[in-house]
Amino acid sequence: MMEKVKGTTGADGPIEAQRREVRIGALGLVGTLGLPPLPRALVVFAHGSGSSRLSPRNRQVAEALTQRHMATLLFDLLLPEESEDRANVFDIPLLADRLAAALEWVDDVAELRGLPVGLFGASTGAAAALVAASLLGARIGAIVSRGGRPDLAGEALATVTAPTLLIVGGDDTQVIELNRAALARLGGEKAMVLVPGATHLFSEPGALAAVTAAAGAWFERHLIHGHGGQPAVEPRRAGG
Repeated sequence: MMEKVKGTTGADGPIEAQRREVRIGALGLVGTLGLPPLPRALVVFAHGSGSSRLSPRNRQVAEALTQRHMATLLFDLLLPEESEDRANVFDIPLLADRLAAALEWVDDVAELRGLPVGLFGASTGAAAALVAASLLGARIGAIVSRGGRPDLAGEALATVTAPTLLIVGGDDTQVIELNRAALARLGGEKAMVLVPGATHLFSEPGALAAVTAAAGAWFERHLIHGHGGQPAVEPRRAGG
């Protein structure tokens, strides 16, 4: 099934993107593919515990990225029966394997083939994105974590080479400390942004907009401009 979605932030007016429901891999994992005209990169989302491809926060970020000429893929990393077992939600190797399988599927989609790929992870999905990136190496061009648990990636942190941005709510105290510890262990280019006044779900006015701005700038710099375009500006500290 395909539908057209009009955004509101394109520089020359809103970009009309297509949104297509897809089935991924042998398991038939359900996903939503967002396709702007002539996409210049692809961002694959890994949702966190208790969430799904229908997460309104991830969908909002995804829609903003399509306005920056990036295709997006949101999909359920677990089958419905698997998600009923809480242990699976925290099975980072399993979730990372599902991400890797999704990227194999991507290679068979004509509109996506050859695009630079970024990963956007939330909560436990951030750890899965980092573990997948440590396994896939140069296949992953950039990573963004929103309110993530990168600490759960463990020893994989040191082998991540993709430029990684950690975005954390300024009032999400415990998660800030976990992210700072993970940041110190990450290999490659890395940065951390605190969104002032934001809690774990970034539900405060303007908080999610700060997330989308920082994530969009990071992906543009490393996926689009890092592959032959003009240099992009570093994402500013949110609220700064």
